[in-house]
Amino acid sequence: MKFKKVIATGVSLVALGLALTACGSNSSKSGLADKQVLNWSYASELPSMDLSTATDTISFDQLNSTMEGIYRIGKNSKVEPGLATKTEVSKDGLTYTFTLRKNDKWSNGDPVTAQDFVYSWRRTVDPKTGSQYAYLFDGIANANDIIAGKKAVDTLGIKAEGKYKLVVTLEKKLPYFKLLMGFPVFFPQNQNVVEKYGKKYGTAAKYLVYNGPFKMEGWSGSNLSWKLVKNKNYWDKKDVKLSQINFSVNKSTTTSYNLYQSKKLDYTPLSTEQAKQLKGKDGYQVLKEARTNYLEFNETNKVFANKKIRQALSYAVNRQVLADKVLGAGTLPSLGIVSRDLAFNKGKDFAVAAKTTAGVTYNKAKAQKLLKEGLAEVGQSKLSFTLLGDDTDVSKQVTESLQSQIQQTLPDVDVSVSNVPFKTRLQRSEDGDFDVVVSAWGADFADPISFLDLFTSDNSYNNGKWKNAEYDKLITASKTTDAGNVDKRWDDMVKASKILSEDQGVAPLYQLNVAYMLNPSVKGVIQNTAGVTWSFKDAYIANK
Repeated sequence: MKFKKVIATGVSLVALGLALTACGSNSSKSGLADKQVLNWSYASELPSMDLSTATDTISFDQLNSTMEGIYRIGKNSKVEPGLATKTEVSKDGLTYTFTLRKNDKWSNGDPVTAQDFVYSWRRTVDPKTGSQYAYLFDGIANANDIIAGKKAVDTLGIKAEGKYKLVVTLEKKLPYFKLLMGFPVFFPQNQNVVEKYGKKYGTAAKYLVYNGPFKMEGWSGSNLSWKLVKNKNYWDKKDVKLSQINFSVNKSTTTSYNLYQSKKLDYTPLSTEQAKQLKGKDGYQVLKEARTNYLEFNETNKVFANKKIRQALSYAVNRQVLADKVLGAGTLPSLGIVSRDLAFNKGKDFAVAAKTTAGVTYNKAKAQKLLKEGLAEVGQSKLSFTLLGDDTDVSKQVTESLQSQIQQTLPDVDVSVSNVPFKTRLQRSEDGDFDVVVSAWGADFADPISFLDLFTSDNSYNNGKWKNAEYDKLITASKTTDAGNVDKRWDDMVKASKILSEDQGVAPLYQLNVAYMLNPSVKGVIQNTAGVTWSFKDAYIANK
């Protein structure tokens, strides 16, 4: 998921935010086409529109277009005004007071108030909700104790002073706090609507209200097409040019590219072969993402609890082959769990600083030696397991390549592949219903902690249940005692990343860059490497 930067910490945490095409100004209507309708393709279905429980990039893209929080994240990850018209920060940096707009309404006509934020945040951190993103509230007063069930939800460090003043109290300085405020997990929710629909809330378009640029129509919760239409109650509706965005799910890039050619789609991702053929053509672009795809091992299984077996499987994978031959379009082999070009300190890329030879290198001899030793330790002579992945074209190519590489390098290993719908893969990962799964994570904001936090012992996203006491200690230090010291915090995170690689807590594979075609008439769509991938508020269709 999966996100950005503008951080006053001394660490140069630079996100490579990219605006699509030569976007020109959309302030003048003279350059607009008569029909302001955008047609967009996704490779996977939409899992959820409940911002407290959503976990994936597609859900967050849709929430970002239909909801709005204190800030918005604009081009190049710039923090821009959302519902806050004024922000006051205390001298110690621990109290934020936001003055909210009085002219924003929910799509049902209800006013959007400070209480909507209070309710939303409390709902997300409430253990009864089961939010996997509750950990992002770490640093907000009492959040961790509430998540652990030690304190009541109404003790969370957020309160409404009247209808349009919101006060947030922190326990420690958060260098990335403003960026978090532009991430959908921190957006408001209408309490009456949530309680009215109960378990149905967020499961279909009709079980929601919206306060963002668009509102959703036609999504039943399982269908593969829906639309966003301009929200007449949005405070900044005058600057929203698109009247409608039509979304369709096309798991085959052959299908989506054919639709693009017939002008039924304005955007389609491309396969490796398509990218080779279309590179340099009008409309060809490459989406750079702060996203790492990695193998996650189910360590509740004694086989994958064995470090040598995990290492053997990782050493059996040639990541350069995956990047160049299977994925292409500039995809990079992972140096570690943190993606390249996400964060810098004194000019050095974090991914380079944390690089190790262990955990990300192909070595046939070492893989075979470690497997033999690991199998002996668990009392087995052979290993059979199922590799779980998504059912998209790209994911199928990746899992098939991994299956082939592992079996060719390690003759004593038999790998079967199971490719399932995206929504199913997420649920099975969360339930621990897998042997080895190809997982993916996109940074929620432009800081290494957005990746590293995932693998602490108690993190809800640590689906493989890997545990390392020293790793936990370093991550805790980076967020507490060393949080105010740029260099110490950086060193903590570098050391932690190396431990994750060397212990093979997960096996980082590649940093995905996606080639795609975008109709040259489409302007103003914003894409950032970290956080919400696509932002459509400023998009428009230009005259040809």
